[in-house]
Parts: sequence; structure tokens; C-alpha cells
Amino acid sequence: MRRALAALALPLLVLAGTPAAAVDKEDRRKKQTITRSQDQTSTAGSPTTFTGEVRVDTLFPANETAPYSGAYVTFQPGARSAWHTHPAGQRLVVTEGVGRTQQWGGPLHEIRAGDVVWCPPGVKHWHGAAPDSAMTHMALTGVRDGQNVTWMEHVSDQQYNGQVADDQQQTGELSEQHAAVAMIGAFTASGDLPRLTTALNKGLDTGVTVNQVKEVLVQMYAYAGFPRSLNAISTFMAVLEQRKDKGITDEIGPEPAPLPEGTDILKLGTDNQTELTGAPVTGPMFDFAPAIDEFLKTHLFGDIFSRDNLDWRSREVATIAALATLKGTESQLRSHFAIGLNTGLTEGQLRGLVQVLGNEVGSRQAADAGRILDEVLRNR
Repeated sequence: MRRALAALALPLLVLAGTPAAAVDKEDRRKKQTITRSQDQTSTAGSPTTFTGEVRVDTLFPANETAPYSGAYVTFQPGARSAWHTHPAGQRLVVTEGVGRTQQWGGPLHEIRAGDVVWCPPGVKHWHGAAPDSAMTHMALTGVRDGQNVTWMEHVSDQQYNGQVADDQQQTGELSEQHAAVAMIGAFTASGDLPRLTTALNKGLDTGVTVNQVKEVLVQMYAYAGFPRSLNAISTFMAVLEQRKDKGITDEIGPEPAPLPEGTDILKLGTDNQTELTGAPVTGPMFDFAPAIDEFLKTHLFGDIFSRDNLDWRSREVATIAALATLKGTESQLRSHFAIGLNTGLTEGQLRGLVQVLGNEVGSRQAADAGRILDEVLRNR
């Protein structure tokens, strides 16, 4: 019996030993690396990205195996970072002192030694020391496509002391009306009718007219499809009835002016498209399917974008929010961020739009939109 068991065990030992030997051989090729403290760099925080006295002690860079970097950052009392985002997120481990941190649109939080802060990708935030205490944290920062941070404006004294109203923090430079238009576009595209109902009410409450809302909902069919657009229009009709029953009278607003008789819609749409994009739009796709090129020029950029009761900036806010909400539309979103800038939307307004997406739609959508916006801004 023992011989039989031994005979069975022998091949099992051979099979088990072979991969272990291979692993052992591979492990022998790997070596630990030690970076001594005296070999690590220590630099003062740049006044372009920090307020007050800050020291950054680099611990290690990102690499292929571990795509995140590490550093100790020490803030003297009252010192803080500027507003910023991370494309792959950041984790902070407070090691000494007392500090503060805040997400855009959120409350001011106190952080102390031992606390761990997770900053999701694309979320605008800042962190620094308390007014009467220094603070040191270890920062573990992810890297995506070679980028680990996008710096923005400095944190004002009012923001540092928690004296800015929440509604201003929610949208930044984006107006309340544009924030509502963005949500109407986003929830029309996603088909989330309960949240669309809330967005429609907010839009009307902030002064967006009935006809301007109609324009957004009609335009959305070109980006999200007829079913989403029709469902949104039905929802809007119900909202108006409910508001009427409550005694609310909403401003109707002007209808679009008719185009001059004999207008060449193809030429008008081509001119509009060229003005919006900054150059004539051509390419193999339009050579392959010339019908889609004609439809885009005549109907979307001719018929719809020529309706003058909703300005191009508002149309782009709605379009960008819709494309950021949908999946698989990164190329189109990239194009419309550029178009938005061409219409006169500022970087601050577009970042406010991304923040609204983060607050209302989801962190993934906001992170992806923020990353694409960063690419567009770098390439301009």
C-alpha cells in the first residue's frame, strides 16, 4: 500500500515541483531596490500651484508595475494647494498635524494624523494645513497616459475659510441656467426620466424659457436618438401641466425666427459647421457615406443650429453633457469640447460643467469628461 501511495505521490511531486522551480528561478532574477533618504529630492512648492509655505519630499516615481507616485507634502499653517484634479485619483495619508480638504461643491473637512483621504479621478479638490497647525501627508497619486494632475485656480481666502456659498461651488463659472441645461441634456441622453423631471423644473425655476427647453429636447434627437428625445418631450409636457396646476406661470420665450425665403440650407449648414469647428469638415467617412455628411450639414447644422431662440453656447453645453453621459462617444465629445471653446465658452465654464456632471451624473462620467477636456486644452 505504501509503495502504491509512493508511486502516486512521485509524479504529483514532479508536477508540483516544476512550476515552483520556474517561479523560484524567476524570483532570483528580481532584486529589491532601496532609495536612501539622502538621495530623495526635496523641493519648495511652486507659488503657481500652492499658497503659503509648502515642501514636497519625493519618495518614488510611477512605473509600469506600480502606476502611481509617492511623496510627503508638508504644509505650514494656512498653506494649501490650488484647486486640481487627478486623472487616475489620489490617496492621502495624513502623518502629522491638522489640515483641511474640500471637494468642489462639498463641505470643508478637517483632517488629522491617521486619516486617509481618497480623491476620485476627475474630482476637483484642494488640501492643505489648518490655520493654526502644520500638516504633513503622504500622497499616492495615480498616473494615466503620462499625466497625474491638472492644476486650476488658487483657493481663495474665502474658500479656505468656508465662506463661499454651496451653489457657487457647485457650478463654478457655469451659470445656473447653463448648469440646468447641462442636466437636461444629460438625463435626456441617459433616459433617466425622474431625474430629467427634476432638471426640467430647475431649468424653468432658474429662468430658462419653455421654448429654450423645447430646443434642447429637439436637438437631443441628433445625439441621443428619437426615442430619448420623444420621451423627454412627453416628460416636459407633464412637468408643465404639474406646474400649471400649482399656479406657476413659466415664461414661454420667443419662437425661432423663420429663415429668409430661398435660403440654401446646405450652404447655410456648411457655413455654420465651419464656423463652429474652425475649419471645413472633410474626411474618409464622409467620402464613404456622403449622405450622412449632407444630413449633418443640412439638418443638424442648417435647420437646427440656425434656430435663433437658443444660442450656440447653450446648445453646446447640452450636447457636451449628453455625450459625456453616453458610452462610446469620446471622439464626438472631444470635438464638441473644442466647438464649445470656439463658441466662447471658457475653460472655467467647461470645468464647471464637468463638476456638475460629477455632482449629478456620476464620477466616472466626470472623470472621463475631465480627462478629454484636459487633452483638448493641451492641444489648442
